Amino acid sequence: MPRFFVAPEVLDSGFAVLEGEQAAHARVLRLSPGDAAILCDGQGREARGTVSQTGAGQVQLTLRQPELSRSEPRLQCSIYMGFPKADKFEHVVQKATELGACELIVFPCARSVSRPDAKSLAKKLERWQKIAASAAEQSGRGRIPAVLALESFDAAVARACQAEFSALFYENEQTRSLRSAVEASSFSTAAIMTGPEGGLTEEEVCKARDAGMAVCSLGPRILRCETAPLCALSALMYAADELA
Repeated sequence: MPRFFVAPEVLDSGFAVLEGEQAAHARVLRLSPGDAAILCDGQGREARGTVSQTGAGQVQLTLRQPELSRSEPRLQCSIYMGFPKADKFEHVVQKATELGACELIVFPCARSVSRPDAKSLAKKLERWQKIAASAAEQSGRGRIPAVLALESFDAAVARACQAEFSALFYENEQTRSLRSAVEASSFSTAAIMTGPEGGLTEEEVCKARDAGMAVCSLGPRILRCETAPLCALSALMYAADELA
């Protein structure tokens, strides 16, 4: 069923009007009076709607009572990733949204090659947020993950540690696996952190460990920077029974 994101107050009004790109999308889908669609507020609520009228660049719908989205995972997992090069973070934003991430955060690391200035970063954040919205709509999410940027590795660690479970993934970790870390704790909020192309320095890993993050391995193979967060997120969602 087609899915559109609207402002939260729209769901409570019992009536919605799609305009602009959303109306154009509805026309592409050939929605006509009597057809059904789901409208979401991007914050975890949704309402089933019925098209009542189309025309003049608008699609009007009457809405049922809103309810909590059934597609949102119980586990609220945040992705923290050191700034990667090129458009790699776009891939992570899209796929992590499909997998159920609640937010995505980028930050500079010691080995980050990409260090966008304020103007460039603002444009990137706008594009990343649009990618998250599109992926949320396509995958049937009831929430659009927020995409954020922090000023430093230390700020990222401090914020990640606010989750009930926080883990940093390091290719040189030999003793602690993600499975052992997950099995040792119970949690409903999680934060997973990975580095850029060059990986994390030993100093950064020590800082994270000292702050209380679990430093874990993702197995004996070296994963690309855009693969690691998706691998970790999938494993956590599986452990939380969110892929059943």
